[in-house]
Amino acid sequence: MLFLGEFEHALDAKQRLAVPSELRACLPRDGEDAVFVAAPGPNGFLWLWPEQTFSELAKALGGSLVGDDSVQKFERLLFSQSARTPLDKAGRIRIPDRMLQRFGLSGNVVILGVRDHLELCSTDQWKGERERMEPAAADVWRQAREALRQRNAG
Repeated sequence: MLFLGEFEHALDAKQRLAVPSELRACLPRDGEDAVFVAAPGPNGFLWLWPEQTFSELAKALGGSLVGDDSVQKFERLLFSQSARTPLDKAGRIRIPDRMLQRFGLSGNVVILGVRDHLELCSTDQWKGERERMEPAAADVWRQAREALRQRNAG
């Protein structure tokens, strides 16, 4: 599954967000019976993970019963602030009110396809973020290549 693209959609009166068909097509069975996990992202955007991907990442953390204190804090922060958001038959998800408020989402929102997850933000947030990132694009690419080189060397 590889999510790509940038989409602007409006939340409807019931705070549902239509997931673009191009993104639903990346899900098994074109999103039929799909569930996303909405979770706070480290960049201040609301992240949406396909439930299976989120579950696999959670398993990779290992057990927390006698785990490292920093992992336990991370898990408490992440999992307590996350929510299951099933796709309805019309390809929409219902974002919990507490998340809409926390991330300042109302009216039009931007949906970003970011490899294995989606990110949601307000149109103004994305405009500002894009304006900050675009002048530094060459540095971002260079830093990413260096990080990959180090990861592959280690």
